[in-house]
Amino acid sequence: MNNKQKPADDLNTEANTLWPSNQLSNQFSNWFSKLTTVNLFAQLGPDFASEVSPLPLENPRLVDVNPAAASELNLDLNNDDNAIRQGLMQLLNGQSTAPGLQPIAMLYAGHQFGSWVPQLGDGRAMTITQVKNQQGALWELQTKGSGPTPFSRRADGRAVLRSTIREYLCSEAMHALGIPTTRALAIIDSDTPVYREEIETGAVLLRMAENHIRFGSFEVFASRNQTEQVKILADHLIENYRPELKDCTLPYLALYKDVIQRTAELIADWQSVGFCHGVMNTDNMSILGLTIDYGPFGFMEGYNPEHICNHSDTSGRYAYNRQADIAWWNLAALGNALLSLIEVESAKEAIESYKDIYQQALHQSFSKKLGLIAPNDASQSDTNHLEQDAALIRDWLDLLAEERVDFTSAFRLLSHFSTSATEPCGLAIRFANSNKFEPWLNRYKKRLSQQNLEESVRQQQMLVTNPKYILRNYLAEAAIAKAKQGDYSEVVKLREVLSKPYDEQPENEAYSEPAPDWASDIAVSCSS
Repeated sequence: MNNKQKPADDLNTEANTLWPSNQLSNQFSNWFSKLTTVNLFAQLGPDFASEVSPLPLENPRLVDVNPAAASELNLDLNNDDNAIRQGLMQLLNGQSTAPGLQPIAMLYAGHQFGSWVPQLGDGRAMTITQVKNQQGALWELQTKGSGPTPFSRRADGRAVLRSTIREYLCSEAMHALGIPTTRALAIIDSDTPVYREEIETGAVLLRMAENHIRFGSFEVFASRNQTEQVKILADHLIENYRPELKDCTLPYLALYKDVIQRTAELIADWQSVGFCHGVMNTDNMSILGLTIDYGPFGFMEGYNPEHICNHSDTSGRYAYNRQADIAWWNLAALGNALLSLIEVESAKEAIESYKDIYQQALHQSFSKKLGLIAPNDASQSDTNHLEQDAALIRDWLDLLAEERVDFTSAFRLLSHFSTSATEPCGLAIRFANSNKFEPWLNRYKKRLSQQNLEESVRQQQMLVTNPKYILRNYLAEAAIAKAKQGDYSEVVKLREVLSKPYDEQPENEAYSEPAPDWASDIAVSCSS
């Protein structure tokens, strides 16, 4: 049996016993030295972040290392030995002395559930370094759950295994779906007790992104009238992440417009796969337009526009059908924080563009999901098609809502629909109680017949747009239950299945099934 095939407990045992610490350090450093450490945010100074020291967990155990994310750091786990895995475990646990490590906790503020909180910051996250890989791509490495920081607000700075597994799996699932997101490299479990609603075990996640700067990173300085720091942060972003904006006549306005564009498109992406973030506070909104800070998230199962994935969200502020409006609200708060750099009227004009950008992105996403070809010009005929398509999409979603049909599987079944088939791909049984389905299907057939597109091509395009596999809450719960018993195999299995969401994977058919009855009451909260 090779290392790739060995279960996680064997890897942990071997990694802890077979290699002396100096050999582990040398082999890990060999790989790490090939990365160029840059630590760009840390270079901004103490106004922006505080130096921190990780607090190691007791008896750390490697849960999983993600090969796809590892490859972004030029690390090939297929040909790797356990010494590297042990080095990664030491890195996650704050025990590594690799050169270039400079742990910091970032300062920010934010609007939480609409209420202003003047100072937040990384209360349990530590940016340990930022590197360039051999291709020149920037990756900021951040641990979550490494212990208290100056921003922990009397909390323990820990993350529990339960929430860590959820973020690990979902961030990689979102990446495989093609949705901008932070990535996840690895998880460790431990024997360290962490007290939440019950005693759980502490865990650490290593996540990756170009940077982890948030809307709230600007808000904190604007609220203190520290306009120089606002400018320094904006210049930092433009110089290192959006250099194409440097030559714009109004580069700060161009930066704001860039964030608006990316955020609008991100929310349209979320809506198209039925994803609900759960806590869209301004401190949880990425300045790069990434999905960040996975907490009480959830993918809708039975379609409900008013779905609330976070049971702590008693007012439904972050419900599925309010995500677009909340993103607008958050962008307006960001614009307010940038008013020392942007004229008020220019900021207002920029934020007003959000609605059109979002609506266009949303229409394009759902048109693709229904296999409808976007028009090529603005002729009257194409305008009519746009209106017809918008009505088809709206009425289809209304049908799903009336019958609470599973959002993901309904679109997947529709991807197999043939205009010549007598049985509409098993869809009819999903709408057995509706007299509206057949009329809608006839309209849909007529619209498809107007396209100059072979049916097999249309079906294939839909199959690579409508996923078969998403991270359903009950699947995550099953993996977590096993992991709590020391069996991490289901975490690994789920990560592998979710890495190919558009493939049929007949051997993994069970992972595409809607939630069983026992899982209908799974509740997710902010507690982690």
